[in-house]
Amino acid sequence: MDTLTHIVLGACIGEAVAGKQLGKKALLLGAIAQNIPDIDFIASFWLPTTSDLLAHRGFTHSFLFVILFSPLLAWLSGLCFPKVDMTFRRWLLFWGLQIFIHIFIDAFNAYGTGWFEPFSHYRVSFNTMFVADPIFAAPLALAFIVLLVLKTASPKRKAWVRIGLGLSILYLLLGIAFKLCVDNTVKNELQNKHMVSKRFFTTPTPLNNLLWYIVAENDTGYNIGYRSVFDKTSDIDFHYAARNDSLLKLAEDKEGVNRLVRFSQGYYHAEQWHDTLVFNDLRFGEICGWHYLHPRFVFYYFLQHPGDNNMVIQRGRFARWNKEELMSFLKRIFS
Repeated sequence: MDTLTHIVLGACIGEAVAGKQLGKKALLLGAIAQNIPDIDFIASFWLPTTSDLLAHRGFTHSFLFVILFSPLLAWLSGLCFPKVDMTFRRWLLFWGLQIFIHIFIDAFNAYGTGWFEPFSHYRVSFNTMFVADPIFAAPLALAFIVLLVLKTASPKRKAWVRIGLGLSILYLLLGIAFKLCVDNTVKNELQNKHMVSKRFFTTPTPLNNLLWYIVAENDTGYNIGYRSVFDKTSDIDFHYAARNDSLLKLAEDKEGVNRLVRFSQGYYHAEQWHDTLVFNDLRFGEICGWHYLHPRFVFYYFLQHPGDNNMVIQRGRFARWNKEELMSFLKRIFS
């Protein structure tokens, strides 16, 4: 999830676990604790982009990290706040719960989270929520603002924590239910259209869980489509993207290519942009794909110009978005 969501989520959890003992300091410490796993961003300062992609949400997002660092942080907290009436066990709950919830919630979007590092490089991706979802974050943000304003002794604080956390959990569960319905429809459509598929995934489009992006793999490439929870028929319009494995042989950095293939979990499309060889990771979606036929993909990596790949995850996420695209987006959801 995005940093802002982790901040407001951590603040609400901090209030729930230690608001009575820490007062409003629980909001600040909760926000800090919730973002601890993202210290792996430091690796981006010296690692090449292809290695950094795998380092992010790696060990610092693992169960082992939770087990090792929660006791250390609990012990340090006892030293830093000796006058606070909190036992080591309470501090352990505070830090352990925050870090665990961070790595748990991150697994709900497409990037993939290394729960089992360093023993296994398998990345967990439930694909039920976009990395930044304002509907999920809004109740938490509202509760956070109210908790900043309310006095420490106010009996209303517990109610606002419950409202913020409760509504966000409800939205998360709703996303899971939508995904199950969409997945079932996709399975049936692939069978009805006699489209052979080795595997497929569905994931929400930006900022919502109503319109879903679909990628179904076959031997040579991928059938790509969209499905809204409000679609009146089960029909899905697919377009095709070939994998183009042979193009990857032209890349000089073979290790970098292997890391990209591993990062993409095998969902990739290689292509030529004029004289430039490009690697696309299909999991992050297409740029306004619900509106344009055969659009570019959100994640694209220049294999022959690695120095031009800064912010590779972010640069295509909202490219071409304007008022017209927003209206087409809403029309596709509700049509």
